[in-house]
Amino acid sequence: YPSGNLAIIITGERDQHSLIVQEDELRTTKIRALFQSDGRSTCYYRNGDEWINMSTQGGQYLDQAGNRVRRWMWPNLSPEPHVPLSPIFISLNRHVGVRILAQDKIFVSFLAMGRQAKFNMGTKVQVSSTSQLPPTAQLGEDELLLLAVRVRILQLFDRMRGCLNFPSGEQWNKMQPPMYLITQAVKILELCMAADISDELRSSIMAIVNA
Repeated sequence: YPSGNLAIIITGERDQHSLIVQEDELRTTKIRALFQSDGRSTCYYRNGDEWINMSTQGGQYLDQAGNRVRRWMWPNLSPEPHVPLSPIFISLNRHVGVRILAQDKIFVSFLAMGRQAKFNMGTKVQVSSTSQLPPTAQLGEDELLLLAVRVRILQLFDRMRGCLNFPSGEQWNKMQPPMYLITQAVKILELCMAADISDELRSSIMAIVNA
């Protein structure tokens, strides 16, 4: 961002990659959106509530009260007649926007100081009627909650070290969190998206990680 805060992170492992959008705040790991190359993506409101959630089957759009505004299925995965997806555009903040046009056309745009970067995080997942997606290893509710608390404790320890090294606060406020903390926070969100847990628990874990 023009402020110097980290805006977008792209991580990769083998043939999988993720794009993470962070909020424009000092000393934060608050995640506004997570896009994955396997077709799963989530966008969050500023307060951490779920805004848009997409999977390999389709997606849903929620308002800030948690009510479902729109739901759709991707055409290539739904043999039954369905309402086509109307283009969706949202602004995560004044610099980052998301456009959803189709399963393989999901664009994340970053605009600042007269320059623009655009990423297509869409993917086309073909699933036949006789095949199924590979199962994803899932953790229990207690395990996910403990992982979130652990990351939060590590975030607090890192902030304490910054206070000790720079007592005035002028320098440590400008320091970005360590990459390993950002990566761990993203991994927990990925696990939450794959796990069969309640929306309330998912929101609680989000609040802990993004506190």
